[in-house]
Amino acid sequence: MTIKIGDTVPAMTLVKATGDGPAPLTTADLFGGRTVALFSVPGAFTPTCSARHLPGYVDNAPAMKAKGVDEIVCVSVNDAFVMAAWGKSANIGDNVTMIADGNGDFSKALGLTFDGSNFGMGVRGQRFSMIIKDGIVAELNVEPAGAFGVSSAEHLLGQIA
Repeated sequence: MTIKIGDTVPAMTLVKATGDGPAPLTTADLFGGRTVALFSVPGAFTPTCSARHLPGYVDNAPAMKAKGVDEIVCVSVNDAFVMAAWGKSANIGDNVTMIADGNGDFSKALGLTFDGSNFGMGVRGQRFSMIIKDGIVAELNVEPAGAFGVSSAEHLLGQIA
């Protein structure tokens, strides 16, 4: 079943890419008592993700934070080392927190996966964005296969109340 607006984000532990290496982070700690802009990409270093998706959130971070977003989080079915390297190469600074969903458990729990086996990628998280307020999904934008639009930073920025 796919998560929807009004649902609580599943309780689980993710892995945060840090300068000191991978660090466990519960969804309760990540989303509880705050407003988070979360976006998912099919893979680090992939063309659309690197050229448009992640840079859009970096560029729009000040505007999102001015509208009350406490943290911007990028999640992908990659390991924490890959997420850290991608963040560093994209010069994200403190604008975006890179979260690894290494086994795809979080994406599966959200009901937002696709099978990229034809591309040698296995099961991946779909391209989507959310506004999460105190652990509850307030906005949800899921892209059709191969599209990039409603999960963009610009679209999500327009949804932040």
